[in-house]
This record gives sequence, structure tokens and C-alpha cells, in this order.
Amino acid sequence: MSTFLYRLGRWCFRHGGRVLAGWLLVLAVTGGAAFGLMGKFDNAFTLPGTQSQVALDQLRMTFPEMAGTSATMVVVAPPGETLDDPPVRAAVEATVTRIGKLDFIASAQSPYFELTDGMISADRRAGLASLMLDGSLTDFTDPQKAALIGEAEQLQAALPGATVRMGGEAFNATIPSLGLVEALGVGVAVVVLVLVMGSLVAASMPLVTALVGVLISMALILAATGLTTVNSTTPMLALMLGLAVGIDYALFILSRHREQLGEGMDVEESAARAVATSGSAVIFAGMTVFIALVGLSVAQIPFLTTMGIAASLGIAVAVAVALTLVPAMAGLAGERLRPRARRRLGRGLGRGPDRHEAATDRHEAARLRMQAVAAGRGGGMAGWWVRTVTRRPVLTIVVVVVALGALALPARDMQLALPNAGQNKVGTSSREAYDLIAREFGPGYNGSLVVTAQIIGSTDPLGVMAGLRKDIEAMPGVQLVVIATPNRTADTGIVQVIPTTGPDDPTTNALVERLRAAAPGWQDRYGVQTAVTGYTAVAIDVSQRLGAALVPFGIFVVGMSLVLLTMVFRSIVVPIKATVGYLLSVLACFGATTLVFTHGVGAHLVNVEILGPVISFLPIITMGILFGLSMDYEVFLVSRMREDHVHGTPARAAVHTGFVGSSIVVLAAAVIMVAVFAFFVPESDRGSMQPIAFALTVGVAIDAFIVRMTLVPAVMSLLGERAWWLPRWLDRALPEFDVEGAALAEELALRDWPAGPPVALAAERLVAGDQERALHAPVDLRVPPGGRLLVTGEPAQRTALLLCLAGRLPAAEGKGRVAGQLLEHAGRVRRRVSVLDLRRTPAAIDELVRLGEEPGDPLHVVIVDNADAAADLRTRELLVTLVRESRSTVVVGALDERGLVPILPFATPRLKVRSLAPRPDPRPESRLGPWFDPGAQPDSMPDVGLDLLDPPTDRPTIQVGDPR
Repeated sequence: MSTFLYRLGRWCFRHGGRVLAGWLLVLAVTGGAAFGLMGKFDNAFTLPGTQSQVALDQLRMTFPEMAGTSATMVVVAPPGETLDDPPVRAAVEATVTRIGKLDFIASAQSPYFELTDGMISADRRAGLASLMLDGSLTDFTDPQKAALIGEAEQLQAALPGATVRMGGEAFNATIPSLGLVEALGVGVAVVVLVLVMGSLVAASMPLVTALVGVLISMALILAATGLTTVNSTTPMLALMLGLAVGIDYALFILSRHREQLGEGMDVEESAARAVATSGSAVIFAGMTVFIALVGLSVAQIPFLTTMGIAASLGIAVAVAVALTLVPAMAGLAGERLRPRARRRLGRGLGRGPDRHEAATDRHEAARLRMQAVAAGRGGGMAGWWVRTVTRRPVLTIVVVVVALGALALPARDMQLALPNAGQNKVGTSSREAYDLIAREFGPGYNGSLVVTAQIIGSTDPLGVMAGLRKDIEAMPGVQLVVIATPNRTADTGIVQVIPTTGPDDPTTNALVERLRAAAPGWQDRYGVQTAVTGYTAVAIDVSQRLGAALVPFGIFVVGMSLVLLTMVFRSIVVPIKATVGYLLSVLACFGATTLVFTHGVGAHLVNVEILGPVISFLPIITMGILFGLSMDYEVFLVSRMREDHVHGTPARAAVHTGFVGSSIVVLAAAVIMVAVFAFFVPESDRGSMQPIAFALTVGVAIDAFIVRMTLVPAVMSLLGERAWWLPRWLDRALPEFDVEGAALAEELALRDWPAGPPVALAAERLVAGDQERALHAPVDLRVPPGGRLLVTGEPAQRTALLLCLAGRLPAAEGKGRVAGQLLEHAGRVRRRVSVLDLRRTPAAIDELVRLGEEPGDPLHVVIVDNADAAADLRTRELLVTLVRESRSTVVVGALDERGLVPILPFATPRLKVRSLAPRPDPRPESRLGPWFDPGAQPDSMPDVGLDLLDPPTDRPTIQVGDPR
């Protein structure tokens, strides 16, 4: 992966203008799509398949006047008057009549409607008018909302001293908006970037790239509103997350680029290497966030699935922009990104040998600084901190775990509920109506329940409804039954129940359970099927489904973290440590959120106006996002430690050097992330974004500053070399991610190898096999493009070497380049090498015919093994044609030279492959996997088993099998 990203970064650097224009074009296209397709946000929380949702859907068909979206007008009479006073009653009834004539109102019932009870308070001073909208909540427009509020204001003006407010389900939902406070988070990000980068030009780049990514993802989300159901919280979540990670991902790449420029590296080379190294970590980090957000579909709740997909789309765009637009802008900026002192020195030295010598001196100075850090000296504040937390690692670990565990304890009291008008901002019409209803009638009036009954088979529908009413009124937790009536066709009945407690009170949940538990008894007594529905019941079902989904989602997230981190770090302990740290961060985050939003500790500091439950999907959303972000910091911090360790630094010293090399950037990224989230807290809606933004702020701060930058180095230092232990069988089974860029470093080191004239085949002390078993003695060889080579030796050793040169078998040691590609890139080598085994006919013969008829390419290698098996005349003629006429490079393998003299040119070089002296092998298995790529030619399968080979004793230092 790092090699591909290296090429991508170099290409984007060279074509910066094209890349920038391409992204601007994408932004224009997506913006046009958003303008043309944009629909309305849908804040209706539906949950298909639950009892409440099924009953509500049926009610819309059989009793539509009771199943639509409702609004409520609250009227409080002027002081000293009641609703029974003739002027007050006349004004109220006239207003309700006017409202009923509006084209978007299906029905309007005044507080004086004779079939309903409890619509006027006990002191006769307050009343409720029930309004049913003609359509769904999505169809309720702002002008219609304004029209209802206007009617309320007109009634209030007609009754001086009265209070009239509009509220109810239709007014509960609020659309999140941006303000000046949220913009301050971006301002903090600018300050941090300038301090870290030391340059306005460099500091502006992460902001520009993040803004491009956010605008594209927001345009896609707005376009999606015309095609599917999207909640209004979705774009705000995508904006908050996309802006934060967009800045962070660009910062990681750009900071590595400037670090390398400060060491004197060429600008283009530095940009390419920054994308290859930090870009690899960006891909992995983005992938973890993406998977976690898509994993929200585990809950099987449509609006949550849509939210997760939309946010994950923003992450994918942020990663793509960071990997392409950052190197493109680096190419446009050129030398201006180089730190000033280095830039002046570079200009003075020009491009001659003096500059190269100065760059070498800077690299040596950087190496000496890292040596000092590894020895326990220097490193600035980062060096002091890592030495402090690792001096007594056990003490550090105990303090962190105990502190976070204590903070997590209040999470046991976390209450979950969907948002309602009682959590809206003070001063809004819906919040004032909610408070008036609770004060004048009781909190249960804000969370009424509806019990439906299928009475189509009943001979006494009125008697059934009266019996249900009596039974429900006798239940604990019921304040009043407003109405119990069948519909016009007498096939469905409804009972509207007012609980004694509010919609988000646990007692109301218990009432819903009692109503549902009574259904079998009512079935036996009245012969009817009942169900509990209504907005409150749907909200309770959604909360319960979300609560039940936390465990499977947590297992999914923890499992993913273990698998992904094991693949990246090739370790067992590091993933376990990372996962435990993540769990500590999540639980502490939940505990802090409960302390503030439920218990009120410090609530005034973050502008929390009302205490109580938090939004139902906060835990699962926070778990998903925090998982991705915590893995970001884990990868960027620990991959630098592993990078230093892989390159030879002892494990404990690598903890220090890796921390010093990456902590400043991780610190800056975390500060930016915390700032962006934190400034969404004070002015966001209490019912939706405010607790989510707070939870993410606290969670990121705890995870970055306490877990990753304190707990991680302490654990890594305590474990030492044991931190990088991985069973061999698992190492073989896991794919390589190469986040540290080890493959790229090796490729760059061998970029000019072999020196001298071009070669199609080159090897230096090459041995086919693996770390457990070498299959032959080391081999050196060089074959020019279009050249010929005869390889002889015993079948096992000879075929192993030929398959290694063809990219079909790994190399145990040494190095090789085939057709311009290093053997480490086996896939590329296989595309440039054809392998034929003449013992396998007729497929090998057909391939021999095809290769002989084509002119060939000098950099295409043809390997013909077991050539001495070509006994018939036709096969030998085809082989002669290939060897003597093809322009390809041809390697012929045989037991010895006998019989091949007429086929090969006289001057063809010979190479004899030899085995090593045997000794007993204490290891029971070799890590050699399949010999061939699944896409290899079927005629290239060798007829030799590795179990026939004797394991080696030692590696001779002399060259074996010189070409002659």
C-alpha cells in the first residue's frame, strides 16, 4: 500500500493544478445535484416491525383522523377569568373554527368538545385545542407553522392578559443550525495550525482541504434528501465529524512533509514519502471510522442507518481529499512550505553537491537527536512527558485506570429517550407550550398514549370500548382516559391515555409495559387484539431497540479493533491494549455525560438548560465515532513507535523516539478535534446535538490526552519487546498493511540497484523459501534484457529458484529484481513472467506455441522448466523457436546440459543451483503457503514437494552457482 501511495503522492504533486481543478469540478457537480434534488428533512422517528409502529400504520388506514401528525394550542385565560366566561369561550371557539378551515388541517377540536375529557384544567383556567394535520410531519412547512403561530398570537391579542402557545408533535422537531459559536471552533483550529506549522501558508492547507471535503459530503447529503429519508441531525453530525477529521488527516500528512523538508529532503520526494507513510495511517484510520459508522446498521433502525452511512461518506471523502489534494497543494506551494531556516540554506546552496552534503548533515543531525531521545535525553516537552509516564509505568497505569473507572461509574444512571419539546430552547413556542401543559395539566399530557383495539369481530363495540376504558383507568400510572371510542365503521377503537408522568420518565415506560402485558387478558375477556402506539410509545420502542443494540454493536466494534490493529501492528498485546483503552474512554465519556446532563454537575458551564435523559442514539453514535477517532490516535502514535523499532531501535527506546516524533502532531490534532466538537455544545439543541457534541468532546479529550498519550507509552514501556510478539501461524494468516512504509523504504533503498547496464533478471544472494526453511544455497545472477540463461540442478532446488524469480514463491533472504520489479512486489512480477513446465502437456505446448509466434518484449521473462522432458521432435522445435527467435528474456531449467546443446546458443550462461547440508529441523512446519498465485497458468504447477527437501544448516558466505 505504501508503494502505491508513494506513486499517487508523486503524481498529485506533479499535477497539482489538475488535481485541484478536479476536486473543484466534483464540488460543482455535487452542488448542482444538491440544488436539483434537495428535498425536506424528515424528523419522524419510525421503527418498522415494532408493535407501536405497526399499530400506528394500521391506524392511519382505519382511523386516519387519530393517526396523523398533531399539534396542540394551549390557552390560559387572563387573570381573574376562566375558559367558561362567554367572551373567552367565543374567542377560543372562533379561533379553532378558523384553524379548522386551513387547507393543511384535517380536523380541529376545541377544548369544549363534548366527546373528550380533560381538555380543560381543573381550575377551568387553561384549555387544550387538538389540531390534526392533513399529511405527515415531513409535509408540515415553515409557512404553515407560521400560520398556526399567527392564529395563536391573534387569539392572545383578542384576550388581553391571556397566554396562547402552539406546541405538540408538529412543533417538537427543530432543525439544527450553525452560529458564531460553532465558527469559533474553526478559529481555534486555525490558531493551533499556525502554532504547529509556523507558517500561514501551511496552516491554511488543512482548512482548505477540510472545507472542500465537507462541502462535497454536505452536498451529497442534501441531494440524498430528495431520494430517501434523512434526519435533520444527519448533516450536522457529518459536518462536525467531517470538519474535524478533514483537518486532522491533512495535518498528519502535511506535518510529516514539513518535518522531512526541515531535514533537507527534496520537495517532491518529501511529498510522495509523506503520503506513503502518514497517508497509509490516514487510510487505516479513516477505514476504522468508516466501518464503525456503517456498523450502526446493526441496530436495524432506518434513520440511524442513514445517519451512519451519511457520516461514513463524509469520512471517505475526507480521506480521498487528504491523499490527493494535500500533495497537490504541496506541489503548488513548493519551497514555501520548507521551514524558513532550511529554506534560506537551501537557496544558498543551490542544487549542487554542496546541497546534497548539507542535506546529509541535516539527516545526520536528526538521527543524533533521536539517539539522544532514545538514550533518555532531550526531546523537549514531549521527551520530558514520555520519560515521566514511563519512569514508573505500573504506577501510571494504575492511576489512569482507577481515575477513568471512577469517572465511568455514573454511566450506570444514564437514561435514554428521544427528544421532545421539553428539551427545546427556552423561549421557543414549542418549549413554552410544553411547560404550560405540564404546569396546568400535569406532565403526562405531554406524552399521551394510544391503545388501539381490533373490534371488527365484536357484537358490542361500545361495550368493549367502555370496558377497556374502565380497565385502563384503574391501572397505576394512568391520570386520565381522554377518549375511548370506535371509528365510524366500528372495526377499530382507540383509547387515548394520559399518564401521570412525562414522556421521558421511566414510570411512563413501565405503564407502556403494563398496557402491553394486559393484552392477553383483554383478548380473553373482550375477544379483541390491542396494541399501544402514539409518539411516546414509538419513542420508547426506539430507545429500547437502541439500548438492546449496544451490546452487539460493542462486540462488533471491539472485534473490528482487535482484527484491524492486529493486522497493522503484527502484535497481540497492542490491539488488546488499544481496545481496553477505547473501552475506558467510552465508559468515562458516558459517565461524564450522565454527570452533566442527568445529575447537573457543571451543567451551567455548558449551557444545559434542563436535566434528564439524553437522546437515545447518543451511546451508539458516540461508540462508533469515538472508536474510529481513538484508532486514529493509536495508529499515528504507535505506528511511529513500530516504525522506529522495525528500523532497529530497541523496543523501549522506540517508545520514546516514536512518542517524540508523533506526539506533537497527535496533540495538535486532538486539540483541533476537541475544539470543533466543544464549540457545538453551548448553542446546540439539548434534545439532539448538544449531548452528542459534549460526549464526543469529553471522549476525544480523554482518549487522546489520557489514554493514548499517557496510558499507551506506559504500557508499551512496561512490555518492551513482548509488545510485538505474534504467533507465527497468525502472522502467516494475516495480510500485510505496511503502515510504517517498510516496503517503500526497501524499494527506495534499492531504487538504483543493480548498478550498471540494464538487466531483465538480477539477484544477489537470493534464496527461495521462508524464515523457517531455505530451499537452496544463495544465488547471484544478472541477465540482460532479451538474454538467455540455463539453470541446472536437482528438481527441488532448481524449481524453487525459478518459481521465486517468477514471483510464485517467497524469498527467504537476499534480493532480486525481475522485469524491472523487485521480488517483494510478487503481483507485479507475476504479470511480467510466464512459467511453463514441459512435463505438463498439452497446456504447456499451447503456451509454447503462442510465445513462439509472438515477437516478445525484452523485459518480458519466459521461464521454461524441465526442458529436458521435451522428448518429442515437435516440442523441441517449438523450444528452439522460442529460444532463438523471441525477443523476450528466456530462462531454461533442466537437470543438466545433456540434450540441450542443440537448443541453446553456444554462449548461453549456465547457473547450477545447489542445496545446503541437511540437519534435523526442530520446527514442525514451514510458513510456505500456496506455491502459485490463483491467476497463474495451470501448466506452471511444479511436480515437486517441499517435504522432499532437507532443511539447511547454515548459510555459506561464498557465491554458489556462478554463471559461466
